[in-house]
Amino acid sequence: MSETPTPDAAAPGSQNQERAVVKLVDIAGIMHAIPHRYPLLLIDRVVDVHPNVSAIGIKNVSVNESFFQGHFPGHPVMPGVLIIESMAQTAAVLVVETLGPAAAGKVVYFMSIEGAKFRRPVVPGDQLRIHVVKERNRGNVWKFHAIAKVDGIAVAESTYSAMIMDKVAEPT
Repeated sequence: MSETPTPDAAAPGSQNQERAVVKLVDIAGIMHAIPHRYPLLLIDRVVDVHPNVSAIGIKNVSVNESFFQGHFPGHPVMPGVLIIESMAQTAAVLVVETLGPAAAGKVVYFMSIEGAKFRRPVVPGDQLRIHVVKERNRGNVWKFHAIAKVDGIAVAESTYSAMIMDKVAEPT
């Protein structure tokens, strides 16, 4: 993860201090922050992280993705539900970046998905840029709005809420 000050960095102690640092989270940082792994780790990097505000997740869509084997063989299209999942994973990284290291490895459970719209297919070779904005949070419940874009054009969007929790202990 790297950090760079924004051009209009806020002064320490100011109301906009959380916007003062822009972060980049690479794949190692993502894997530290959230428990997802192949084949369901659906983001490759998170850029423009403004803790407690917004982030942009990046998913490079490859023809080698396992879901293309069975989703419209001969006409590969990324399933909409996986685009929504990539939005949630981007939001989960934003939550960990907001709450700090103690939140790493927690799980995020969907509570609601509202107004999901799919505007055009996402195909191999596309790069999804998932723009996530936190709308609000209360305790461990967070609400987000996300727009997924390819080449600057919206391909999907949704508003969703999620609950951030500790992992349930595995049976021994």
